[in-house]
Amino acid sequence: MNQEQLKDLLLAYKNGQTGLETVMNHLKHLGDEDLGFAKVDHHRALRNGFPEVIFGQGKTREQVVAIACRLAAAGSTVLVTRTDRETYQEVAARLPAAEFNELARTIVVDAGEIRPTGGRVAVLSAGTADLPVAEEAAVTAAVMGNEVERIYDVGVAGIHRLLGRVDLVRQADVVIVVAGMEGALASVVAGLVDRPVIAVPTSVGYGASFGGLAALLTMLNSCASGIGVVNIDNGFGAAALATTITRLKGQPAEKD
Repeated sequence: MNQEQLKDLLLAYKNGQTGLETVMNHLKHLGDEDLGFAKVDHHRALRNGFPEVIFGQGKTREQVVAIACRLAAAGSTVLVTRTDRETYQEVAARLPAAEFNELARTIVVDAGEIRPTGGRVAVLSAGTADLPVAEEAAVTAAVMGNEVERIYDVGVAGIHRLLGRVDLVRQADVVIVVAGMEGALASVVAGLVDRPVIAVPTSVGYGASFGGLAALLTMLNSCASGIGVVNIDNGFGAAALATTITRLKGQPAEKD
């Protein structure tokens, strides 16, 4: 339940359009729901603007299904990252509205409660090998209420591919740049646009790339300003940060 849903529920009770039992039934699910192996955080959307996300890696299929079903039962959108088709099939058997993106390795069950941010996020990938991470970012940003523009395979080895799309990149409110190898694309993009750039190093590369460490260090040491860097292969984290930024559009700061 997000803030708008809670507000509507309380107003409905105030106006006599719903009963106390209905309100109590909703409110009792706002805390943690203990499943034994997990405590499902039903309060997270109120605190952070988006329901708890299920990190599928390291969880059994049964655990993912159980958590997803409890989130869905509470009226929350379900997002599972780092998952596989077999897990999706088990989730879909219980939640038929589930959608699977094989490239991004995500499952989404859209409850329709997420309000559009009004923001636009451009997701750039340096190469085709970076697409799994880029797609994780794109799917996450879209589910969180953003308009998403995918601009893929525009790495520095063929800089003309990027330069031909700079105007499109500049239309975004936030730019996510996903790159492996030496990770130079983020610096190039940040030098061309006046938007926040969120850099995502990937583990793509040969031996001395050290599983993405070379790209990470390049991005951290960029001489271009306006770059924030997330962890290696963390497309989800980049999209979550981008959404935190786009939600600020038109929202006045809270005052004490």
